[in-house]
Amino acid sequence: MTLSLLVLLAEDDGDVAAVMQASLADAGYEVVTAVNGTTALAEIEADANRFRAVVTDIKLGPGPDGWQVARCVRELVPNMPVVYMTGDSSHEWASMGVPGSIILTKPFAPAQLVTAISTLATEADMHAASATQTPADPE
Repeated sequence: MTLSLLVLLAEDDGDVAAVMQASLADAGYEVVTAVNGTTALAEIEADANRFRAVVTDIKLGPGPDGWQVARCVRELVPNMPVVYMTGDSSHEWASMGVPGSIILTKPFAPAQLVTAISTLATEADMHAASATQTPADPE
């Protein structure tokens, strides 16, 4: 079974979004870019299961922030890989971030983003595989 390589990127800075989108494309991902939290939530609510991962800035301008975007996607897809990006909100991650997420502090190398997505996607795949296997009888 081939899994989708579609990533939702929520980033309100066009220059940052362009760099991240190019890096993700170079790594083989297709990207849907949302310029704010409202657009990101609309993409998630349309069909969250089509995404392989969600990458979100914390501050997305007026409307929902990255914390809210991640909580929404996790309500719909509990094991969705979530990578947060921030220039100044990393101290809030422990209390505001969804479990099992990764936070990258700007500036970071685009390769760090690709590695974070790959790591979380592998963990999600392993969790899904173990959830579908029947445990062996210990006797």
